Amino acid sequence: MPNAILEAIKEVFNDILTVPILNVLVFFYTFLGQNLGLAIIALTIFTRVILIPLTLPSLKAAVKQKELAPELAALKKKYGDNKTLLAQKQMELYKQHGFNPASGCLPQILNFAVLIALYQVLLDIFRHSSPAYFNGELYPFIAKFAEGDILHTNFWYLDLAKKDPYYIIPVLAGITQFVLSKISMPVVSSMEKIAEKTPDNKDDVMYNMQKQTMYILPAMTVFIGISLPSGLVLYWLATTLFALMQQWIINKKQLKS
Repeated sequence: MPNAILEAIKEVFNDILTVPILNVLVFFYTFLGQNLGLAIIALTIFTRVILIPLTLPSLKAAVKQKELAPELAALKKKYGDNKTLLAQKQMELYKQHGFNPASGCLPQILNFAVLIALYQVLLDIFRHSSPAYFNGELYPFIAKFAEGDILHTNFWYLDLAKKDPYYIIPVLAGITQFVLSKISMPVVSSMEKIAEKTPDNKDDVMYNMQKQTMYILPAMTVFIGISLPSGLVLYWLATTLFALMQQWIINKKQLKS
């Protein structure tokens, strides 16, 4: 029974993500002169635009954190000796302002789901000698590959089917991830000053979580990226750059309002 459930989940995942991503990627690959790198970047923009209704709330939530920083500081000063009560008051403050600390989780989960699906697509593409193998998965309105067609995986200095030999793309992905974390979590600096005033800053849950994420996620991006096909890391880099642009726009609008 568990195997049947896993197979059903895999089939659903394949139908709603893997196959559509394959079709969109093939469409852009054909439309952009059989350039897989440009197709991956176009796929990134396409998926990020589709996910805008889900990502906007999390981007606005990051700005909301900055607005709440002074009130969080006041709570820390008043209830700092009682960790349980402090956590309760923080949650009450969040509820009062309609702020959900976990609001950014869903976009991240969806982003990773798309990443996993793209990973499967790219692995399947790189595994087979002819892209015509995938004709059966392509929608009727997507141009089919001819027998003997070769998938062009060269982009810039990269072979997108292989790891980046110079680690340039993984490092760039890590740097942009760090910058994104920095500008999307502006409350860190305020919470850091609060935490430094107490001998034990472990009770500053938001501070610790943000601080760790800011450094751990970019490091993981580089570490994992150097072992993956560069085509997949290119997608991650493009995704992060798009998110960076979105967060910058949201922050700029908030400053003007």
